[in-house]
Amino acid sequence: MSRLFGTDSARGNTVADLTCEIAMQAGRASAAVLSGGEGKRSKILIGKDGKLSSDILEAAVCAGICSAGADAEGLGPVPAPAAAWLTKVLDADACIMISSTGADGNSSGIRIYSPDGRRFPKATEEQIEELVFGVGANSALARPRSEMGRMLRSDDASDRYIEHIKELVSADLSGLRVALDCSGSCADTTAERLFTELGAEVFVLPEPDEDFEQDVFQPATTNLERLMDFVPANFCDCGLAFDSEGFCCIAVDENGKLADGDSLLAIFAKAMKARGELRDDTIVVNYMSSLGLFNFARDNGIRVLTSGTGDRYVLDRMLEEECSLGGEKSGHIIFLNDSSVGDGQLCGARLLAIMKKTGRKLSELAGELNRLPQVVINVRISPLKKEIWKNNAVITGIIRDNEEKLGSAGRIVVREAGGTEPFIRVLVEGPDFAEINEMAMETAQTIKSECHVSKN
Repeated sequence: MSRLFGTDSARGNTVADLTCEIAMQAGRASAAVLSGGEGKRSKILIGKDGKLSSDILEAAVCAGICSAGADAEGLGPVPAPAAAWLTKVLDADACIMISSTGADGNSSGIRIYSPDGRRFPKATEEQIEELVFGVGANSALARPRSEMGRMLRSDDASDRYIEHIKELVSADLSGLRVALDCSGSCADTTAERLFTELGAEVFVLPEPDEDFEQDVFQPATTNLERLMDFVPANFCDCGLAFDSEGFCCIAVDENGKLADGDSLLAIFAKAMKARGELRDDTIVVNYMSSLGLFNFARDNGIRVLTSGTGDRYVLDRMLEEECSLGGEKSGHIIFLNDSSVGDGQLCGARLLAIMKKTGRKLSELAGELNRLPQVVINVRISPLKKEIWKNNAVITGIIRDNEEKLGSAGRIVVREAGGTEPFIRVLVEGPDFAEINEMAMETAQTIKSECHVSKN
C-alpha cells in the first residue's frame, strides 16, 4: 500500500496526518525527481481550493519546491481539472493540487500531475515517496542557497480555465435554469461564473447550515438531498453537484431524480456517436457500472470496454484502446479529446448543451437508460485469503449457481479489492430485487464463512 499517494492521492487530517513537514518534503522530493533537466530551471505549479487548510499546505509545499532549486508558481484557488490543464498550457514540469476532502475543510489531499496533465506512473510516485520518507532525505535533497527557486504567482488561472471550457462547449445556454451545489468542492471558485457566462440562469445552493445532517467528509455528489428538493421547488431544468476536487458531476433532473455517471455516459455516448465523435463507437467504464448501461450501449450499437474501479484505471484503458469517452457511475466522465482527467464542469456544461440543442428534458434523456435493481455487498477477508479464494470450490460453486439462475437477465460480479485489509465486493443485478438480494446475501455469507477474518 502506498504511503503517500494511495489509490488517488495523499490524504489525511491537515497538520495531524498530512503534516506540514510531509507536505514540504513532498514539494521538495517532487522538484528533485521531476526536474526539467540539465540547464533548465524547473517550474512546478501549485493549485488549491479555497479552504483555510489548503493555505497552510500550500506554503509548506512551496517552501519544499524552492528549497530544492525549482520555481513554485501558485495558481490560487482553482478546480483540480483546471490545475491539470494548466500544467500543459504553462509548460510546467509538474503540478501539485491541494484540496480538502470534506465540507469542514480539515481533511486534505495532494495530487501530482505530469506535464501532460495526467497522473505520473506508479514508479515515479514511488521514487518521490522514497525521498519523502527515506532516511537522510533532508540532506540528500539539500541545495545551496544560491540555487534556491523563486516564488511566482499566476493571477489569471481561473479566467483562463473558464474561457477554455467555454471554447470547448461552444453553446448558448440561455433559457435554462440551473442549480449548482458546490458544497465542499473547489468547483465553487469557477462554476457560478462559468455557467452564467454560458447564458444559463444560475442558482447556487448555500453551504449547508448546522441543522442539515450532512457527513462533512463526503462531497456534494454524495449528499444530494438538498439539490433534489431545490430543483423542482424552484422550477429548474437541471441541478449539478460536484465532488470535492471538481472531477465528478452528478445531475438532478427537473423532477428531482438523480442522473448519475452511468446516465450521463449514455447521454454523451449517443450524442457523440450521432456526431461522429465517438471513436470506434466505443466507451470505457468500470465493472461497477450498471447492467442497464451495457444494455443501452448494445441497443445503440456502442461497444463497452471495462476496467478496474478508479479513474486511473479507466483512463489507462482509454489510452490503451484510444477511446474518446469513458467514466464511472460516480460521475467521473473523461472526454479524452479535450481533457486528460475527468472534469465535472465540462461534463455539466456539455449535458446542458445537449438539453438546449435537442430541446429535451433531462428526465427524457436519462430515461432512455433502463436500470435494473442492483445490490452490492463488501465482505472483509483475511489477508491470508487474498487471491486464494478464487480457487475455493464452495465459493466458485455458489457464484456459478447464481449465474445460471440469472441467465442473460442479470449478472453476478465478485471481485477482490482493498489493500492491507482486503475485501471482496459482491455485485448482483437482475429484474427481481428480492431474488438478487437473496443471492448477494447468500454469496457474501459463503465468502465470509470460507475467508473469515481471525480475531487474534
